[in-house]
Amino acid sequence: MRITRDWLRHPSSTLLALGLLLLILPLLSRYLLGWSHAYGYLSDLAIGSLLLVVLHQRSWWLSAPLLLVWGIFTLSTAELVNAVGRMPEPGDLQFLSDAQFVSHSTQGGGLSQPLLGLAMTVLAALYLGLHAWQRPRRSAPLARAWLLLPLSLFAVHSVGQQFKPSEADQWLQFNLPHKLLAESTSSGQQHLADWLAGDEPSSPPDISGLNQLDLNGTPLLKQAGSARNVLIITLEGVTGAYLQASRQAIGSRYDEDPMPRLSQWAERGMLTTDYVLHGHQTIRGLYAMLCGDYNKLDSGTPKGVELLNNPARSEQCLPAQLRERGLSTHFLQGAGLRFMAKDQIMPQMGFDKTHGRDWFTNKPYIEFPWGMDDKAYFEGALGYVKQLRSKRQPWMLTLLTVGTHQPYSAPQDYLDRHPNAKLAAIAYLDDAVADFLTALEKQGVMKDTLVIVTSDESHGLENVRLASAWGFNLLLAPEQAQLPALKKGVYGHVDLTASVLDYFAFPVPSTIAGRSLLRDYASGREIISYTNGLLRQHDGKGTLTECDFQSVCRRYASPGFIADTARYLGRFTGQPARLVGQRASLLDQSLSSGEAEQRYQFASKRPIKLKPSTSDDWADNLVGAQYLTLGEDTQTTVTLKIRALSMDKRGATLQLKTKEYDRNVDLPIPALPLLTRDKPVEISFTFDNPAARKAFSFHLLGQGQGAIEIVDFSVSSTPLPTEAKLLATQETLDEIVPMP
Repeated sequence: MRITRDWLRHPSSTLLALGLLLLILPLLSRYLLGWSHAYGYLSDLAIGSLLLVVLHQRSWWLSAPLLLVWGIFTLSTAELVNAVGRMPEPGDLQFLSDAQFVSHSTQGGGLSQPLLGLAMTVLAALYLGLHAWQRPRRSAPLARAWLLLPLSLFAVHSVGQQFKPSEADQWLQFNLPHKLLAESTSSGQQHLADWLAGDEPSSPPDISGLNQLDLNGTPLLKQAGSARNVLIITLEGVTGAYLQASRQAIGSRYDEDPMPRLSQWAERGMLTTDYVLHGHQTIRGLYAMLCGDYNKLDSGTPKGVELLNNPARSEQCLPAQLRERGLSTHFLQGAGLRFMAKDQIMPQMGFDKTHGRDWFTNKPYIEFPWGMDDKAYFEGALGYVKQLRSKRQPWMLTLLTVGTHQPYSAPQDYLDRHPNAKLAAIAYLDDAVADFLTALEKQGVMKDTLVIVTSDESHGLENVRLASAWGFNLLLAPEQAQLPALKKGVYGHVDLTASVLDYFAFPVPSTIAGRSLLRDYASGREIISYTNGLLRQHDGKGTLTECDFQSVCRRYASPGFIADTARYLGRFTGQPARLVGQRASLLDQSLSSGEAEQRYQFASKRPIKLKPSTSDDWADNLVGAQYLTLGEDTQTTVTLKIRALSMDKRGATLQLKTKEYDRNVDLPIPALPLLTRDKPVEISFTFDNPAARKAFSFHLLGQGQGAIEIVDFSVSSTPLPTEAKLLATQETLDEIVPMP
C-alpha cells in the first residue's frame, strides 16, 4: 500500500496521467472513430506532446483552462463531424455558448460520443487530482529541449502536406487545435509575404464570370411555362448523394440508398445532378437560392443580415420579384423564426407571410426540440397549400424542414430499422416528403404549379468526395415532357432565382447572378463554393481548384464540379493562391461594396411577451442583432426605443449587453430605466471601434409581466473622425503599454 501511495506522489504519476489524456486517448479515439490517417495521427501526437511539455508540473491555473479548451475542441470536432460531416470553424464555436442551440442539438439523443467525453473528464480529473496532491513536492517542469519533439512532428506533418498532399477530409488530417494553429501561421506568413513584396496590384481580380447573369443558352421550353404558382421545398441538410440518379450520374462509389422514395420522384422530373451548394448554414443557403447571389464564402456575417440594410437589393430577391408580378408570397418552416433572425430576413426578401413553429395547430407525432417532426410538418404544409388554392391569387410558397437537423427526429420504429438516428431521420423525411408530393399530385397541384425540391445545405458524408458541397435540384413542371430527365451542366443555388423567373419569362434583374436551369449552354461556366473549410472554384474549362485554410491550392482535372474522383494536377501557393481568396472576398462584398459605413434596423415591431425572470443571455434575447462585423476605425451609434403594450404596475426591467465572440464586452452603455405603461424607454449611445469587432452581438433582456414592442433598435457604424481616431489609437496603446 505504501508503494502505491509513494508512486502516486511521484511526479511520474502525473506525467503518465497527462500522457494518457493527451496522447493515448486521442490516438485511440481516432482509431475507434474510423479516422485513421497518417497525418491525423501525426497531428494528434504533435499537439498532445506540445501540451504535455507545456503543462507538466505547471501551475494548476494554467493546466485547468488549457485542458478545458483542448477538451472542448476535441469533443466539438467529434460531434460536428458526426452531425454534419465537417470540422468546426471559429465561427461555429460561438454556438457552444448558445443555450438554445446546444440544448436543442443534444436533446433526446444527447452527445453522439459520450464515452469520449467521459474518458476526457475522468483522465483530466485524475491528472488535476494528482497534481494537487503532489504540489508540495513538485519537481521542475520538463526541459525546453523537449519542445523539439512536438516541433519535429509539426515539421514532418507540414513537409508531408507539401510533397504528398492528401484528398482526405480535414478531420482525418488535422485535429482542431493544429488546424487553428496552422491557419494562424499561414495568415502570418501571407502578411509577411505581402509586406516583403510591397503593394499589391491596383486592379482587382476579375469576377465577372462568377457574378454575371447569363441567359444566352438555348431555352428548353418553347414559350413561358404554364404554371401559375411556385412551390420550393427545402430539405434540411440533404446531400445529392442520397438520390440514386445523382449517384449514377457521376459513378459514385457510395452504395447506400437512404432516400429511395424521393429517388423515384426524381425519375419523374428534371434532376440536376452536378448541383453546387455554396456554403453551410441554413440562412446562407436560403439567401443564395432566393436572392440569386453568392452567400458569404467564409464564416463571416451572413448576407441575410446585411440584406436588412439594403432594401434596394432586397427587391431583386425572388419573393419580391414574384410579389411585384401579382403572386402572394409565403414562407413556412417547422422551427421557430427567431434563430438566425429569419423573422426579419424572410420578410425583407419579399415574403408577405412568414410563419414558423407557432403557426402549426396539428399535433406532432414526436417531440423534437427544434420544432415540427417532418411528417407532421408536411401534413401542416399540405393544409397551407389548400388554403392558398382556395383563393384566386397565384402564390409562391417556400417550405423548410427541420427534422434532419441534429439531434435528428424519427419515431422509434424508424430508429429500430436503421443503424443510427441520422439515417433514421433521413428515412422518415424520405417518406414524409414523398407522401407530400403524392398528395399534391392527387389534388391536382402539379398541373398548375412549378415545384422545386432542393436542400439548404449538405450535412455531408464521410469518405464521399465533395459531399459537403453536393446538392441537388429536382424540378417538376406541367411541361415535364419537354424537359430532360437529367439536366447536364454545372449549376448551383445561385442559379435558382434566375431559373424561376426565366420559366415564367419574367424580366430578370441585371444584379442577379447565375444561369437558368431551363436553358442549355454550349460552354462551361465558373462557379465557386466554400464548405468544410475549403474554397473551391471551377473555371468551366475542366479544372477544379481547391484552396485550404493555409492558402495552399490544389488543381484537379474535372469536367464538372461534383465528381467521384479527379486527377491531381499539382499545387500552388503565394500570389496566385491569394487571388483565389481575393475573388471570394469581392463576391462577399456584393451587398456592402466593402464600405465601412453600416446601418441596420433590428426592430421587428411585433408584440413580445416577457418572462417573469431571465436566466440565459441567448435563449432570453429579445432582439436579433447578432454576429455583426463592425469595421476598423469606425464609430457605432445605437438608438433604442421600447414601449409597453400591456404591463402591470411594477413595470419591466430591461438590460442591454454586448458580446464579441460570445464574451462580454465592457462598453459605455447607459443603464435602461424602468419601462412602464406610460413611460417608454428611449436611449442612444456611441462607442468607438479602433480595431474591427467580429461576431459582435447585442443582447436585450427583459423581465416582467406583460408584453412590449421594440419600436426602434438601429445600429449604425461610420468612419471615425480624425481626432477621435487618434484618441482611440492612443487609448489602445495605453492599454498595451500603460503610462508610468
